Formats: sequence, C-alpha cells, structure tokens
Amino acid sequence: MTAQRLLCIGECMMELSPAEGGLLRPSFAGDTFNTAWYARELLPPEFTVDYLTAVGNDQISASLLGFIHEANIGLGHIRIIPNARLGLYMIQLDEYGERSFLYWRETSAARKLADDPANLRAAIEKADVIHFSGITLAILSPEARETLLVELRRAKASGGVVCFDPNIRPSLWESRAVMREMCEEAARASNIVLPGMDEERDHFGAARAEDVIERYLALGCDAVLLKRGAQGALLHAMGKTVPIPAAPAPWVVDTTAAGDSFAGAFLARLMQGEAPERAARKAAIVAAEVIGSHGALVRLSMRAGKEAEALS
Repeated sequence: MTAQRLLCIGECMMELSPAEGGLLRPSFAGDTFNTAWYARELLPPEFTVDYLTAVGNDQISASLLGFIHEANIGLGHIRIIPNARLGLYMIQLDEYGERSFLYWRETSAARKLADDPANLRAAIEKADVIHFSGITLAILSPEARETLLVELRRAKASGGVVCFDPNIRPSLWESRAVMREMCEEAARASNIVLPGMDEERDHFGAARAEDVIERYLALGCDAVLLKRGAQGALLHAMGKTVPIPAAPAPWVVDTTAAGDSFAGAFLARLMQGEAPERAARKAAIVAAEVIGSHGALVRLSMRAGKEAEALS
C-alpha cells in the first residue's frame, strides 16, 4: 500500500504526567492524536497527516491548536465549539511503570466532533487512510456514532483504508452491551484492526489469540495486528499469521502511548509501501523507545530510526 494522506479522528486532551520531584508536567495527548503525532514524526514531509476533533474557544484550546500546527499536523477540519472546553487527564504510575488515569472529560468539546456531517464527510473523503478508536466512539452520542460509522463504511467501500484500535475503556460506555456492539460495528467498517489480547480476553471472552483473529476476519477485516504486551504481537495479513517479537526496551518508565506509537509507526510504514510484517517489526522498535520516557509524546532518537532501518 502506498498512500499520501492520513486522517486520525478522536479526542486530544490536556495531559498532566509525572515529572521529576513529584511535579506534574502539562502537555496535550489522546490516543488517536498520539498515533497521528508519531505517524507525522516518521513520515516524509510530502505526506499529509490531519486530525479531526472539536475544541473550545478558550485559551487552552487555542494553545492546543498551536501545538497541533507546530507538529505539522493539519487542523483544517477541527471544529471550534463556543463555550466548550478541552478534556483533562492525569497519569498515575506504579513502581513498574504501568499507568492508570484520572479523567475530567464529561463536557469535552470533542464529544461533538461528528455533529457536523458535512465536515466529517469532507475530511474522510480527502484521506487515503483513516484511523479511529473505541475511545473515539465511546465519547460520542449514539446518533453521532452512527454518523461516523456511516462515513467510515462509505470510505471502506470506496477503496479507502480504515484502521480501528478498540482501545477499550469500559467507564466511557453506557453499558457493556453497547460497548461490545459498537466495537463490532467499528470492526465491520474497517480494513485493519489493532486489538489487545488482554482487552479481548476481558471483554469478549477470547481464550486464544487465534480466536481473536478469527473473530475479526469474520467481521470483514483484512488485517489483524493483535498486541500482546511483552509477548510481542501476532499479525494476520495477506492470508498468513506471523509472530512479531517485542523489541528490547532498555528500561520501562511509562507505558503510556505504547500502543498509540505502535499504531502510528505501523501506519506510517504501510503508507510508504512496506509489507505489513516488516512495518509491524519496525513499529515494535518505536514502541520500545517510547515506553522509556515519561508522557505520551516522546521525541524519537536516532537509535530507534537506525534500528528500524536495519530491518530494511
């Protein structure tokens, strides 16, 4: 696959992450925005990465728009909602670097990102690859979810590549049944799905990796990249299933955005014509570096780039 334009859809919030001395460091992050950010880091300048969300008209929202612009991510389809605000979350880390989150997002402007169907369709029609997540769906109203899914089904039917990361957060959904139903509908609208084995076991009762792959293939996905933490990943694409080993991580500081950076690197490599297996192996190297630093957005070192290129 070669493609020039990536569109990521979802919510970008203000992030408060642990810093030295027990302080908190402010930044901006959100699962699909993190994916867009890493893809932009890894794609050549001639490729386009856009983000679709909604923000308020307050100063913090203006700062986010400036941040997105400075990252060379397109913001032409971001809606500005008067008197709305960004969501906020704080990362809490345990001694092993595993994180938990505290959220303040009930009135987040991003909940209205799909309330303008014309804007949504225009953004999706311009894209070659579209990426969204379970969080994207969870924060929307039922009507807005269907609006988004209609456009994603349309994009897939028209030859676009739609990528879905379930990224399940049960607390965001009105019920477990709705969560399961919507994640399955999202998979049906997608070509590529990036589930996590723990999520599949906990929320869909999957006992084996093979069960997960078979379920998503039955839902109409062409490729399944199953994330299994320290066990690496399992990729099914082009009719075969292959293991993707986890890349060695010198140390683990913060696992925030491990999956998001993996997704961004994987899509960036696919867009440049890499075979899926090679793209996934390179993405694992990027994720291994990201978990060695605090926060969701980590400037990649030359080491990650050189190790990834060594696989070429």
